[in-house]
Amino acid sequence: MTIIENVPPFVVFLIGACLALITRGWWRNFLILLVPIFGVINLAGYDNGLYHQSTLFGLEILLTRVDKLSVLFGYLFHLAAFLGIIYSLHVKDTLQQTVTILYAGSALGAVFAGDLITLLIFWEILAVTSAFLIWARRTERSYKAATRYLIIQVISGLILLTGVIIYIHQTGETTFGFIGLKGLDSWLIFLAFGIKSAFPLLHNWLTDAYPESTETGTVFLSAFTTKVAVYSLARGYPGTDLLIYIGAAMTAFPIFFAVIENDLRRVLAYSLINQVGFMVCGIGIGTALAINGAVAHAFNDVIFKGLLFMTMGAVLYRTGKINGSDLGGLYKSMPLTTTFCLVGAASISAFPLFSGFVSKSMVMVSAIEEGHEYVWAILLFASAGVFHHAGIKIPFFAFFSHDAGIRCKEAPWNMLLAMGLASILCIYIGTFPELLYSMLPFKTDYIPYDSTHVIAQLQLLFFSAMAFVGLKLTGLYPPELRSVVLDAEWTYRKFLPRIFSHLSNGLVIADRTIREDVMSGLEKTIAKISFIHGPEGMLGRTNAMGTSVAAVAVMLAIFLVLNFSGI
Repeated sequence: MTIIENVPPFVVFLIGACLALITRGWWRNFLILLVPIFGVINLAGYDNGLYHQSTLFGLEILLTRVDKLSVLFGYLFHLAAFLGIIYSLHVKDTLQQTVTILYAGSALGAVFAGDLITLLIFWEILAVTSAFLIWARRTERSYKAATRYLIIQVISGLILLTGVIIYIHQTGETTFGFIGLKGLDSWLIFLAFGIKSAFPLLHNWLTDAYPESTETGTVFLSAFTTKVAVYSLARGYPGTDLLIYIGAAMTAFPIFFAVIENDLRRVLAYSLINQVGFMVCGIGIGTALAINGAVAHAFNDVIFKGLLFMTMGAVLYRTGKINGSDLGGLYKSMPLTTTFCLVGAASISAFPLFSGFVSKSMVMVSAIEEGHEYVWAILLFASAGVFHHAGIKIPFFAFFSHDAGIRCKEAPWNMLLAMGLASILCIYIGTFPELLYSMLPFKTDYIPYDSTHVIAQLQLLFFSAMAFVGLKLTGLYPPELRSVVLDAEWTYRKFLPRIFSHLSNGLVIADRTIREDVMSGLEKTIAKISFIHGPEGMLGRTNAMGTSVAAVAVMLAIFLVLNFSGI
C-alpha cells in the first residue's frame, strides 16, 4: 500500500492539469511528466475491490472499481499519457498541455467508474476536452471539424443520459456492470457506446476530426476515446451477438476508403476504425479467449497506432505536408522516423515478433472455435487489407515512392524518444507476450507462435504485398489525388445542406407568395369599402335639403296616421 492509495486515479491527473495551467517552461514539462508516474504508483496501491463509495440524491455512487479489466486499461492509459507527454514536450501551448492532462484523466475516470452516473460525467468531460485538442490547431478546418465532433459527442452523451435515467428508473440500480440488449434503456446505452466506438455510419466524427488535430493532439485522441468505448462495451455487453457482425463490418469497410485516401493521417483514422472492429468482434463473441484478445489488441493498438500517428505527426511538423501526393523520399532526411514507422507498420500488420501478431490472432482463433467461419473470412480479408494500407501505403508514400525533393531536419529529440520507446514496446510485446497475457481479465494458455499460425500469417502478408506491387506496376493502384474522400459524412457535408437549402428556398418562395396574396386581398377589400363608404360611395353621397325634408315629412305623416288609427 502507498501513501496515496485512497486517491481516485483521475485526481492525480486533475492535480497535474492545475499545475500545467500555472507553470511554464521546463518546470511545467517536468511536472506533467511526473503525472503518469505518480498515477501508476497510485494505481499500484490498489487491490481489487470497490473504493470511494457515496450517496447522491439517494443514488449509490462508486468512483473507483478495481478489477483486472479496469486495471489493464488503467495501466494502458498511464502508458499512453506518458508516451504522449514525452512526444509533446516541445509544445508551448498552455491550453493544449492542460487539456491533454484533463483528457487522459477523464478517460481514467471513465474506466474506473463503478456506476453509470460517474461514467456519464466522465463521458462528457472526455468529449469536451478532446474537442479542444482539435481546436488547438487553430485553423478554419480544425474549428469546423471540432465543432462537428463536439456536436456528435454531446449527442452521444445525451443518448447515454436518457438510457441511464430509464435504466435507473426501471431497475433502481446505478451499478455499471453487464447490461445486455433487453429494453429501450439498454439499446440507448448501447447506441451511445456505439457512437464513441465509431460503429459503421456513426464513425465519421473520427475520420473528420482526428486528421485536423495538432501533430501531438492526434496521438492522444487515438489512445483514449475509442478505447473508453471498447472498455464500456466489454463491461456492459460481452457476448452480444450483434457486436460480432458490427465488428466484422468495422474491420472491412474502412479498407476501401483508406486505399483511395490521400491524407495519410486520415488513412490512419480509417485504420483505427478497422482495428477497433477486431476488438468489438471479440467482445461480441464473448468467450474468455475472445475477450482476452479484444482487450489485448486494445492495449497493443494504443501503442502501435500511437506510434504511426507519431511518425506522421513528425512528418507534418517538419514538412508542413501530410498528403501522400506531396511526400516521398523522406527516408533521406528522416531515417529514424522512417525506421520507427516501419516498426509500427509491421506491428499493425501482425508480423510475427511484433505486437499485433500476439493479440489479433486471439480474436480470429476464437471466431473459428465458435463456428463463425464467415466472420473469420472477413477478419482475414481485413488483416490483409490493413497491411495493404497501413503497413505498406503509409511508409511507402511518406518515405519512399517518388522523391518529392523535400529536405528537412529529423524529428525533435523528444519525438524520437517517444517513438523509440513505443517501438521497443511493440517488439518486446510481440516477442515476449507473457507479461501482457498475465494482465488479461481471464487466465489463458494461448500460444501464438505455432507453426501453422506463423506460416499462414506470413503467406497472407506475402500475397498482400504482391498484390500491392502488382497494382502499382500495372497502374491499377488508385493514385494519390488532391481531394477529399467522402463516405457516410456525405449526408451532413452535402445531402443535408442541400435539403436545408431547398427547404429554405421553398420557405422564402412560400412566404413571398403568401404576403403577395394577403396584400392583394387587402387592397381589394379596401377598394370595396371605399366604393361603398367613400366620398363618392353609395353611403357617402349627400342629397338636396328639400328632398330630405320632404322624406322626413312623409315618414312623420305615416307615423301619425298609424298611431291615431289604432293600428
